[in-house]
Amino acid sequence: MDNTSTIFDESKWLSFKKNLKKNVGDSAFNNWLKHLNYVSVDETIITFSVPTKFLRDWIVNNYSDKIKSEAKKYVENIDTIKFVVKPNGGRIVPGTTRTIKSTDNHWKSTMDLRSNQSSNYPNEFGAPLDPRFTFENFVVGKPNELAFAASQRVSEANKITFNPLFLCGGVGLGKTHLMHAIGWKIKQQQPDRKVIYLSAEKFMYQFVRALRYKDTSAFKEQFRSIDVLMIDDVQFISGKDNTQEEFFHTFNALIEQNKQIVISADKTPTDLDGVQERLKSRLGCGLVADIHPTTYELRLGILIEKAQKRGVEIPPKVLEFLSHRIISNVREMEGALNRLVAHATLVGTPISVETAQLVLQDLLKSSNKKITIEEIQKKVAEHFNIRITDMHSPRRSRSVARPRQIAMYLAKSITSRSLPEIGRKFGGRDHTTVMHAVKKIEELKLSDVNFNEDLELLKRLIDS
Repeated sequence: MDNTSTIFDESKWLSFKKNLKKNVGDSAFNNWLKHLNYVSVDETIITFSVPTKFLRDWIVNNYSDKIKSEAKKYVENIDTIKFVVKPNGGRIVPGTTRTIKSTDNHWKSTMDLRSNQSSNYPNEFGAPLDPRFTFENFVVGKPNELAFAASQRVSEANKITFNPLFLCGGVGLGKTHLMHAIGWKIKQQQPDRKVIYLSAEKFMYQFVRALRYKDTSAFKEQFRSIDVLMIDDVQFISGKDNTQEEFFHTFNALIEQNKQIVISADKTPTDLDGVQERLKSRLGCGLVADIHPTTYELRLGILIEKAQKRGVEIPPKVLEFLSHRIISNVREMEGALNRLVAHATLVGTPISVETAQLVLQDLLKSSNKKITIEEIQKKVAEHFNIRITDMHSPRRSRSVARPRQIAMYLAKSITSRSLPEIGRKFGGRDHTTVMHAVKKIEELKLSDVNFNEDLELLKRLIDS
């Protein structure tokens, strides 16, 4: 039962966060609790959400007692707090709930770290490598070929060729995949080398914990005794001066010892906001390998590879449709594929373009944009392998005239432009020419099944 309106309206929620901020301090609140959100109250249970698992675990271990104390001011009979993971703008992730009851001594495990730190510290030092992320199942294309080649060189080289290797690119383009692949390759070829992979958030967590328990010497020793250090999403240390300071010294110590460092971020070193200039300089002194947004061909290749690994038959037109429409990142595209396969398996319907449109309408809607006549002309020209200038030319050969008529038909179907406006975009043609084109294409749709299918696919690819 969601009692958002009765328990925490906007004013009460603002009051709750204000008091919590006063209780824990500005720094702690901004670093850890700023993204805490109220979800619901169900009798004696109150549920909050955070955007990542890392934040959930940190808040549970360090601030759940303070949150509960503050919550009881609004709901006296609260005896259980639930924390769930809900990415910004997304849905609650299943299986991410952590429950804290009044009888739990949840902070004991945290406090015990102080006495057992020497044994526990290494176990929590790095994150495990994902067995799915290897060089063998990384699909290479023009946007990522430099990053791929550089990563292979780092994993295979007996000598340090460039240090650090800095992988940069947007979300879901393969940075994490390549870092895991480097780790697996090194472990396979040189099992004695100590390889550590962790996120920048985890590095910060380890450093803060070391400060908390006055054991920074153990922290320094652990980080500076490794052979290969890989830090993912380094942009998250932006604005955190103490963490940057320690990272800078750790970085220098490893470089001086000729140890390999691999870094990833969503921007190049020079474009990182809130990062000290000397650290930017250090990060950029090796090889900066940019991973560019995926092309249609690369996205299609990735989908084919993912489908083959799942052992499912997916019609080529569906893969082409997904490659054209879901362009934001590979993770979203893979998620779309998983949803399609799951729907087909559970419901028993065949996978088709129509099914994809129905099942993925939320994803497709988010990727929609306002289509212009110029964009339609470009897409149609590419599809039929003619020049864009042919859309405006007086040429009347069938190989040119038919695609031009299709582009006119799509412009009338997709855009809100009038017939005269459309005609002007096609070399100043009269509106009657556009009317004739629309009528002709509608006739062909009724008489030719293959033509209709091809037209519908083309329409879906560019339809907003």
